[in-house]
Amino acid sequence: MALTVQNPPGLAAQVSGERFLVRYRLRGGPEGAATEAEALAAARELCLEQTVEFPGDLLPPGAIPDSIVGRVEGLAAGGPGATGPGHWLLSVSYAAETCLAPGGRLDLVQFCNVLFGNISIKPGVRVEGFDLPASMLAGLKGPRFGREGLRARQGVQDRPLICSALKPMGLPARDLADQAYRFALGGIDMIKDDHGLSNQVFAPFEERLELCAAAVARANRESGNNCSYYPNVTGPADQVLSRARAAAQAGAGGILVCPSLVGLDTMRLIAEDDGIGLPVMAHPAFGGSYVTSPDSGFSHGALYGTLTRLAGADSSVYPNWGGRFSFSREECASIAAATAAPLGGLKTSFPAPGGGMTTDRAKDMLEVYGRDFLVLIGGGLHRRGPDLTDNCRYFVSLLEGM
Repeated sequence: MALTVQNPPGLAAQVSGERFLVRYRLRGGPEGAATEAEALAAARELCLEQTVEFPGDLLPPGAIPDSIVGRVEGLAAGGPGATGPGHWLLSVSYAAETCLAPGGRLDLVQFCNVLFGNISIKPGVRVEGFDLPASMLAGLKGPRFGREGLRARQGVQDRPLICSALKPMGLPARDLADQAYRFALGGIDMIKDDHGLSNQVFAPFEERLELCAAAVARANRESGNNCSYYPNVTGPADQVLSRARAAAQAGAGGILVCPSLVGLDTMRLIAEDDGIGLPVMAHPAFGGSYVTSPDSGFSHGALYGTLTRLAGADSSVYPNWGGRFSFSREECASIAAATAAPLGGLKTSFPAPGGGMTTDRAKDMLEVYGRDFLVLIGGGLHRRGPDLTDNCRYFVSLLEGM
């Protein structure tokens, strides 16, 4: 016997009518929606799956099917990114209340659930982008500093910001601190822990934090530079926030977080914590499979641009084209565009391309990104010669001269 479902009394009055829009791409072909009728059927199933997760024919007429269930707003064949026949661009709207907590604040975790929860388990569905009304965005603070704030903190206005990473894993904390000192002395703006540095026996987090923060501060005093150290606070759930607070107390200039490892909302919590009050840099570790398939996951701009911005990242690291990863020039440009696109009152963030960058790539990057980006360069600074400080000065002068 089927369960009898009734629309709760007063539900219609609790739903404002405000909705947000998500753009999906459905894969066609033998295993997908080859015809328009098949695509429309898949779209309607998606609307149910992402909201009520209940058979549509068992829902009674009224507020649940009319307001709570996702609504197909548009369906078109092909479109950008289509990899074969039978691909469809689908627009679906959802009630704002599906993601709002009592009081009206956007619940970022629940938003991600409605955006791409169960449907992420099915093949052939990709999130291309989404649009949120200003009322939903008002509940999020987004980047604390954004592009303008980071430039002001580093005292750099006329060129891209420069960041390098402490590596390789296995060096003791004192050697990493010496490396940080040489980077800072050479004029690098920001020095981050490599994402692989956590709390290992060869460089424990607390020791590395204290030594590297002190080394950067010493280099700044000696040189007059204004370098910032970004320790990696990614780790066990019960330690992430305490590590971020310890970083602030130790004089770190920012925080590195891997949101695909600890969660987007954990990064949001760090970004919004006034007791920390530091810029946040998002690293893409563990999240590559979200974007590397052309037929599932997320578009590059939606994940590394818009979502990380919603979660409070002041800068978003991703692989630049032409390095050791597979991102294309167009995909990288789409990330940069998303970090600057209007998003309610949220600040813009810095795109931070890296991954095998060398000093001779600077001109190409300027052509795509302009001057508003954060270039992440690591091995390329070591490869130029034995004097790491001189190599840094060379790269800074190279960018200043372009």
